[in-house]
Amino acid sequence: MLIAMAGLPGSGKSTVSVELAQALGCALLSVDPVEAAMWHAGVGREQPTGLAAYVVVEFLAREQLLIGNDVIVDAVNDVDLAREHWRSLASRLELPLAFVEVFCSNEKEHQRRLAGRQRDIKGFPEPTWQSVVERRSGFDDWDGDRVRVDSMRPLADIVATVLEYLASRRRPDTTIQPSGDPNLA
Repeated sequence: MLIAMAGLPGSGKSTVSVELAQALGCALLSVDPVEAAMWHAGVGREQPTGLAAYVVVEFLAREQLLIGNDVIVDAVNDVDLAREHWRSLASRLELPLAFVEVFCSNEKEHQRRLAGRQRDIKGFPEPTWQSVVERRSGFDDWDGDRVRVDSMRPLADIVATVLEYLASRRRPDTTIQPSGDPNLA
């Protein structure tokens, strides 16, 4: 199963992702460290490294899915184009896809979390509150199937809710059948 996380920076999505990956014993792939690695490798920040990071994570996710691992993708996924990466991948591999949107219902708490956030991603700048507010609109128009969880709830409750949702999305006969599609080779 492919599990695509979604949520604004500072909403708690990465925290939930880690807990889910541990509960499921599955691969967790995050877009931000991939983008930071590109910069460290000398790819200029003026290049479309954000999009490239999604593509790299998509390819890595594909490899994990093909060997039978569930995969959680940790990314903002605030626009339909980003979410289409995951829909397309799951469709090509004929695997179930679950979107998990994490949001923080308390704006002051969300701002506090963002201001105090210190991730161990060398050279990756944390977004400003204004940039987070500007990204909200990408979620306003999302009408696709997903579970939405409020990070103001206890983490154990959030994980239980998501695990229940994932169980409802999982096909009991899920097996990976590599297709003859040359684009997947």
